[in-house]
Amino acid sequence: MNVETLRYRNGKLEMIDQRVLPAHFEYLPYDSAQSVAEGIRAMVVRGAPAIGCAAAYGAALEAVRLQALPCAEFAAELAQGLAVLAASRPTAVNLFWAIERMRRVWRECGAAAPAEVAQRLLEEAHEVLAEDIRINRAMGAHGAVLLADGARVLTHCNAGALATAGWGTALGVIRSAVEAGKKISVISDETRPFLQGARLTAWEMVQEKIPVTLITDNMAGHLMAHGEVDAVVVGTDRVAANGDVANKIGTYMVAVLARRHNIPFYVACPLSTIDRNIASGAEIPIEERDAAEVKGFRDCQWAAPGVNIRNPAFDVTPAELVTGLITEKGVVLQPDRAKVAALFG
Repeated sequence: MNVETLRYRNGKLEMIDQRVLPAHFEYLPYDSAQSVAEGIRAMVVRGAPAIGCAAAYGAALEAVRLQALPCAEFAAELAQGLAVLAASRPTAVNLFWAIERMRRVWRECGAAAPAEVAQRLLEEAHEVLAEDIRINRAMGAHGAVLLADGARVLTHCNAGALATAGWGTALGVIRSAVEAGKKISVISDETRPFLQGARLTAWEMVQEKIPVTLITDNMAGHLMAHGEVDAVVVGTDRVAANGDVANKIGTYMVAVLARRHNIPFYVACPLSTIDRNIASGAEIPIEERDAAEVKGFRDCQWAAPGVNIRNPAFDVTPAELVTGLITEKGVVLQPDRAKVAALFG
C-alpha cells in the first residue's frame, strides 16, 4: 500500500484514525507519550506491530518534549511517560517490546545530555518503523510459498498494512503471493464487535483490487463445510513460549473450524510478538473492553438497556491448532516450545 499507517511529519507522529475508516480518511497528530498512549487506548491505531511503532515514537516524542529540563528531572519525567505508554493496552506484547527497546537505547546513552538522548531515541523510533516494514516483507515472502495459485484465504480481524508500519503480517502474506503472480482471493470475517475485518481488511483489499468477499463471523463454518476456504491466515498480538497464540476474539473459533475441516491455519508472527516470558496462553492477559462496543456501533444501539455484557478483546488459540507460524526467519510448522526457542537460537 502507498498509505502510511504512521508517519513522522514536522516534529509530530501522525496516525491514520482507524476508528472512522472507511467512511473518512484522516491523520491525527501526536506529540507526547500521553497523547500517543491515548491514541493506542482509543484504537486510533491498533494491531500489535503498529502499536509497537507508535509506542517507540511516543517515547521519543516525550524525550523531545522534555529535553530542555535538567538531567534528573528529564529522567524522572521520561520514566513516567514510558509508564503511561505501558499502561495503554495489556495484550499486544509489541507495546512492551518497543518500550523496553527504547529504554535500552536510553541506558546506552549513559550521561548524555537530554537533547542528545532525545535525538537518539527519535532515530531509534525511525528504525523501529523501517525495520517493521522489512520484517513484514520477509514474512510475506516466506508465507506466500504456502498459498497455492487460486487459493481462497480466510482471515479474521485486520492484520494488514493498517496493523503495521506497512505491508502487513497476514495480509502481507497475501500481498506477497499476489505480487508473485498468484491469483488469490480473500474472505474477510467482519470481526465483531469493532468490525476490523469489515471496515479495514475489506477496505485495504478493495484499494489494491485483490478480490475480497465480506462475511459475518458466524458464516465461516458454513463456507468451510462447503469447500469454499483453502487456507486461513491470521495475525497475532502475542505468542507464548509454547506456541499458543493470542489474537482478536473469534480467532479460536476459526482455528477449531479449520481443524474440523482439515484446512491449514497459519499465523503471521514477527519475532517481536513472541513473548518467551509467558509459558503458555493461559498466562496471556486478555483485555476486557468497554461494553458500549457490544451494545451497538457508533450512534446505532441495538442491545436492550440494562443487559449484562462481556467484551474480551482477544482469545487464545492452542498451539496444537496452529499449522504453522510464519516469521521473518521462516515458517515453523506445528509450533511447540522447542521450535519457538530455536527461532532465537
